[in-house]
Amino acid sequence: MTIKEKGYAHWDGEFLDKKLPWWPITRYGIRLTFRKKFFKMLFAGSLVPAVVFLAGIYVSERLEDFKFMFRESVPFLQINPAYFKTYLSDGFMLFIMLVILIFCGSGLISDDLKHNSLQLYFSRPLKKKDYFLGKTAVIIFFLFILTLVPGLVFFIMKLVFAGSFQFFLTYPWLPLSIIGYSIFVTAFFSFYTLFISSLSKNRRYVAIMIFGIYFASEIFRAIFYDNFHNHYFSLLSIRANIQQVGAFIFSEKTPYPIPWFYSLLVLISICVLAGFVLKKKVKGVEVVK
Repeated sequence: MTIKEKGYAHWDGEFLDKKLPWWPITRYGIRLTFRKKFFKMLFAGSLVPAVVFLAGIYVSERLEDFKFMFRESVPFLQINPAYFKTYLSDGFMLFIMLVILIFCGSGLISDDLKHNSLQLYFSRPLKKKDYFLGKTAVIIFFLFILTLVPGLVFFIMKLVFAGSFQFFLTYPWLPLSIIGYSIFVTAFFSFYTLFISSLSKNRRYVAIMIFGIYFASEIFRAIFYDNFHNHYFSLLSIRANIQQVGAFIFSEKTPYPIPWFYSLLVLISICVLAGFVLKKKVKGVEVVK
């Protein structure tokens, strides 16, 4: 009997280079996040502060109609760069971002490590930078909805409610500050979340670490400051560093009497460390053309 052996047949096709090879990863990540239990309700609730601040802008332009509510001037209703900074960098708003990151970011890489999916990703014509971009875009999508979009809406509606461009003429740089801060805080939290997500195959552990590291840094700041009364210990706190840089971006007084760029260097150092770890942890066999 003749035994025939069929060897490997060479494929003569061509790889199709798509313009956005990372988009399917992002689209799936966004859809998967919205499918999670209670997330839709939580995400809707995270937009309540934006509605409150927008109402504050309206009331500030119609104070005569709300005299029954405010007998005296209310500092909160003074619309200036500090108003925007308060919304974008307040501790409560950073906490909301952290909660959203738990849902949208904790499993971005940890799930791939758990199910050994990296080889599957890179068995396609997908580069490592496209993989990271697809994962990062999921975080960008949600955080921009919480920061960039409301900030710009506040600014536009302030002009609409006022019926003039005086606010823009007074603070022409404010839209750039809103955009700059939104990019800054989103970039940091993207590195931060992906870094922690790559440290464990269990998304629950990742969620705990995202919260734990953030709040532990603030606890250490408070403990060391109470003992040594040195404001430089604020550099230990992620929240304090973000607020320091945020105050500079909006041309406001920094919360702590130390140079703001020290905080920026600390946050950049964390991002560099995160990038190094991610490069080492995410490995796969890329397709050779």
